Amino acid sequence: MEAKAIGKHLRVSPFKARQVADLVRGKEVNEAMGILRYTNKKSAPIIFKVLKSAIANAEHNFDMDSGDLYVSEIYVDEGPTLKRMRPRAYGRADVKRHRTSHVTVVVREREVK
Repeated sequence: MEAKAIGKHLRVSPFKARQVADLVRGKEVNEAMGILRYTNKKSAPIIFKVLKSAIANAEHNFDMDSGDLYVSEIYVDEGPTLKRMRPRAYGRADVKRHRTSHVTVVVREREVK
């Protein structure tokens, strides 16, 4: 059984968010939350919120025990890019690209053997 949560249009670059996502992939939920809480990156609190949502979905929708959950999948896709103009010399303009991300977290229960 698995539960999933998706955070869309998050104002962080996908490249930067993937660095944090790689830290928690495959970890137990409590360990992953501890890593995210003390990681000094802009995307860490954002991914923390999506992980908490996935845990809440697992508990509420599927009656899973949060102590047995682990992060089975976490991936960051590119969202729409916000384009803004920045004035430059001689009346020209440059495009500033504000990239966004879609973060998907899937949690599963550990199989007891």
